[in-house]
This record gives sequence, structure tokens and C-alpha cells, in this order.
Amino acid sequence: MITVSACLIVKNEENVLARCLSSLKDLADEIILVDTGSTDATKEIGAQFGCKIYDFTWVDDFAAARNFSFEKAGMDYIYTADADEVIDEENRKRFMDLKQCILPEIEIVQMKYTNQLQFNTTYNFDCEYRPKLFKRTRRFEWMDPVHETIRLEPVIFDSDIEIIHMPEGNHSKRDFDIFSKLIRKGVPLSKKLRSMYARELFISGEDQDFLEAEDYFNGLLSEDRAEEELKIIQCVLTRCGRIKKDGTQILKNALKNVACGKASSEVCYDVGEYFMEAGDFNEAVIWFYNAAYETECELNIRYSRELPLLKLARCYEQAGDVTQAKFYEELARKAVDEKAIDE
Repeated sequence: MITVSACLIVKNEENVLARCLSSLKDLADEIILVDTGSTDATKEIGAQFGCKIYDFTWVDDFAAARNFSFEKAGMDYIYTADADEVIDEENRKRFMDLKQCILPEIEIVQMKYTNQLQFNTTYNFDCEYRPKLFKRTRRFEWMDPVHETIRLEPVIFDSDIEIIHMPEGNHSKRDFDIFSKLIRKGVPLSKKLRSMYARELFISGEDQDFLEAEDYFNGLLSEDRAEEELKIIQCVLTRCGRIKKDGTQILKNALKNVACGKASSEVCYDVGEYFMEAGDFNEAVIWFYNAAYETECELNIRYSRELPLLKLARCYEQAGDVTQAKFYEELARKAVDEKAIDE
């Protein structure tokens, strides 16, 4: 049976840490707790569970903290965890079975990360695979009987283990602060981070967060971008235009978005909001309908589901059409029910 180091980076997690550590008991042969500046009882709780506790000076870099935690691990495999995760009894058994029968060539195990939509995370899937268990030391292996070469790709196994994500709240304000600091320092954001920044804006950003991000996303247009990324940028800039009630900016970005092919739900939604705020409910209905039924979301799945449906209900309510208003209210209610959505 393999041994496992569980590695966590934490700060002020006293409300959820014991729940997480309890679910790791018997699964982890050691628990590495890297604290980035807690002022509550986080470290005391960790000590009660026998964690190996290390302090790490926070440098606005989660990757650096994760790397530090991995350096402290000493077992065969490293399991990366967050304090707001839980493994229930059924999945604890699956994890233990995995420890006993994992094939030695497997270097990464993916597990199902669940419960995301309920807590308004930056992902548009309630359940998705994420790499969670990593072989600590890699064995290099030659391949092919002639013109032999070293295998570069890791061997990945998709397990049936489910990790339940149960955060107390949304961390977007913390992330917005990190994004702003990186941009001010001139640190280039990867394509993935640019997308995540836009996602967080559309999931939990307030008007001021969008306006603070506007110059950055405008600046991205100075370089050649793939259509996929252009549509994300257009979503952000269209929202900024609506916040500022700048019809020219809305028109410029929305038309380009529509011209790309299939328009983005977020753009259609914001154009609908623009006309709704102007009192043109007939025009608003067209755009909200397109957001709900004729387009695809780029950043937040709710802009193609309940959000435009609710706006359709409000538009018909303002127009005095009670029947249509109730119809779309009911559709919006069903859209919130994930089972109804799946059906």
C-alpha cells in the first residue's frame, strides 16, 4: 500500500479546518499544513490533528505556497487539499481502496471536484475532474524499440473519488486584489489567468471591479488574439460600457462579438440590460431571448440560463403581459434546479 502526504496551504481557516482534517484521518500518513499568516486558531487546530506545521510568508502567489508545501512532503504520493474540502465516508473508502491497489506507473490521479455551482465558484460545471494525487518522485522510462525516447507525458488515472467543495464564501475579492497587484507590477498573466480573471468578474465582480479591469482588457486588444479570447475580452468591455452607459462602447464590442460567429450570452444579456434601462422593453426582450436560447456562455453559465429568463419576466411584467411574465419566472425557477437543467 502506498503512503500519502496531504498538503494544505491555509490562512484563518478555523471554521472549516477541523472538518477537512477529520475527513483526511487514516487516508494521509502525514499532513503538511503551510500557514500563510493566520491570526485565528488555525495552527492550534492543525496541531490537535498532528499536522506538521510550517510558516510561509505570503507573496501573493498560491503556486509558490503550493511548491513550498510539496517540498515538505516525504511520502510516496502527495494529495493536495484545501481547508474547505470534505471527503465523505463513501469516498474515503474509495480513497483507501486506491491506496491499496494503485498501479506503480500511475503518476497523477484525478478526482471529481463537486458542489461548485452551489457556492458560485469560477467554474461552470458542478462536477469536474481535477488532478489531486501526485507521485512524489518520477521514474523516467524509455519508450519504443527503435528511435527510443523518454516518455514525457505523465500517466494519469481518472478515479471515481469525489471531493466535496464546501466553502464558507466566495474568495473573489482576494483574487481581484492579486490580479490588480500583478498587473501594476507588469507581471504578464497567462491565457488561463486572463480567462479566470474574466470569469470571476462575471460571477462575483461589482461595477467597480469591472471598471478597474477595463484598461487591462482594453490593452489586450493591442496584440493578435484568437477568437476564443477576443470573445471573452468583448464580454468584459461590453459590461464596462453598460456600467458607464456608453452606447458607443457597447455597440463597438457587441457588434464585433456577434460578427465572430455565435454571439456570447454575456454580451446579449448586457445589451438587453442596456435597452431595459432605457425603457425599450421590446428591444430588450430580443436580446434576453438570444442570451437564453440562441447563444453560448463564455464565462458564467447563468447568463444563458436563469438570469436572462428572469429579465424576460421583468420585461413582460413592465409591458403588462402577466401570462408571459409568469411563464418566464417559472422557467427561471426550474433553471436554478440543477436536476431540471440536466433533464
